[in-house]
Parts: sequence; C-alpha cells; structure tokens
Amino acid sequence: MRQRWSLSLAGPALVLALWWAGSVLLTQRTPVAAAFAPMPSLTALVHLLAAPDIWYHALLSLQRVAVGLLLAIGFGVPLGVLTGLSRGFAQASTPMFQFLRMISPLSWMPIAVMVLGVGDLPVYFLLAFAAVWPILLNTAAGVAQIDPHWLMLARGLSATRREMVLRVILPGITAHILTGVRLAIGIIWIVLVPAEMLGVSAGLGYFVLDTRDRLAYSELMAVIVLIGAFGYLLDGLARWLHARWLHAR
Repeated sequence: MRQRWSLSLAGPALVLALWWAGSVLLTQRTPVAAAFAPMPSLTALVHLLAAPDIWYHALLSLQRVAVGLLLAIGFGVPLGVLTGLSRGFAQASTPMFQFLRMISPLSWMPIAVMVLGVGDLPVYFLLAFAAVWPILLNTAAGVAQIDPHWLMLARGLSATRREMVLRVILPGITAHILTGVRLAIGIIWIVLVPAEMLGVSAGLGYFVLDTRDRLAYSELMAVIVLIGAFGYLLDGLARWLHARWLHAR
C-alpha cells in the first residue's frame, strides 16, 4: 500500500520539479516568467478557489460539456447502432464518417459563428462534433461484436426491431458506449477551452483570456492547473461508471 502511494505521488512530484526548474530557467531570460512559477501559481489557485467567480465559470463550462456530450450521445448512439446493423449503411457512411472525423473541430469555428451566431450555440456544436466520433465508432464496434445467437433468439421470439434494439442490442453494447463516452469526455474537455474563446462572456476558456488580458499570469497558470484537475475528475467519474457497469453484469 505504501509503495502504491509512493508511486502515485512520484508523478506529480516530478511535474512540480520540472515546472519549478523550467520557471527558473525562463526567468533568467524573461523576468515575467517568475509569475508562472509553482508557488505564485498555487497561491493564486488557493485565492481563486476561495472566490465565487471561478466556480461560476467552472459550472458554466461543465454545463456546456454536459450539453455537448448529450448531443453527441443523441447522434452517435443511433448512428452507431445503424452502422453496426446495416451493412449497406455502413458501406455508404463509413468513408464520410472517417473523413469528417479527421477534421479538427476547431477548424469549424468561423463557420459555426457565421451560421449559429455568437454565444453558446456554436460552442455546443463544436463540442458535440468533437465528441460524437468515439461514441459512434465504439457503438458500431459493440454491435458488430454481439453474439449473433442473441439476435437469432430474439427473432425466434418474434421480437420487433424496436424491442431487439432496446432489449438486446443496447444492453449488450452498454460497455462499448461507456468506453466511447469516456473517450469523448477527454476530447470534449480539450476542445472546450478554445471553444469558449468564441465570443462567450463566461467559462474557463473565457477566464484564461481574461487573465491574459489583465496580465494576471499567476492566475492564468492557476486556471490551467484547475482545468487539468477538473478533467482528471471527469475522467475518473467516467472510469467509475464503466467499472460499476462491468461489475453489475
């Protein structure tokens, strides 16, 4: 147990050491880099956590993540099921899906603003576009791996297509869907910050720009640490849900 904790703490300790060494080296050339050092940044982080403003920005960002993820699930799961069940649809759509998947979501930013305007809507679009692909592909892979005897048994019991999807396919691929959701959360969290630099007036991405404009570099570094912490917690929640589902089965 002690060895496990020691190994778990070794990584963060190494990052802190590299962070401190990098700030020292940079300060020799650029004095302003001293504001990015661990101690000023962690002190700023403590002050930020004690203030209500940062929690308002964080909750708004989490709300956008939730909306984008729900949109991605709403599109990705049905399309993934259809791709896995219909060979014709898979042959027709897979090249298009692979083509769109390789386009960076951020490259859609100008078009999203022109079509959807300034505000939350283009942010939701970018987050959903970024998150839909791992969910779609993992769902399709799950359908392809379902035991065909299950489907034959359902057909033998005169199950309708809806009953087959809701009672056989979806329960059988939930683990694959949760894996896709976990991957989607990681992608959506990375895309969130630049997406929130898209004409919105609140959120963690907006707060990053705000600290830069105010030359509050210690706060800027503190927000970066906070973004990493929130992302780690979201990934941990996704891993917990996946493990709970596997254990429940």
